[in-house]
Parts: sequence; structure tokens; C-alpha cells
Amino acid sequence: MSFIIYLVGFAFVIGGIAWALVVAKVSASYVMIAVVILIGIGILTGVTRTRTRDKAP
Repeated sequence: MSFIIYLVGFAFVIGGIAWALVVAKVSASYVMIAVVILIGIGILTGVTRTRTRDKAP
């Protein structure tokens, strides 16, 4: 559940960055490249921050 909340928050950040790039008249291809990179970063950080640690035997 916390992973989904983390991704929703990160989606808002990505949307804001994409909107700012569009307003700054950056080419659409560069905006899409930035969005794809940010999605990858969001998934990687979301997994590492929300996964449960294995207990030592």
C-alpha cells in the first residue's frame, strides 16, 4: 500500500516537471525522455524505500 502512495506522489512530481518543461517550450521528445527517466527513478526508489527487510534466522 505504501508503494502505491509513494508512486502517486512521485507521479505528481513527474507531472509538475513535465508541465514546467512544456511551458518552457522544451521539445516534446525531450519531455518524454525526461518523463521516462523519472518513472524509472521513481520505481527504483519506491521499491528500495518500501520493501520489507528479511529477518535474520
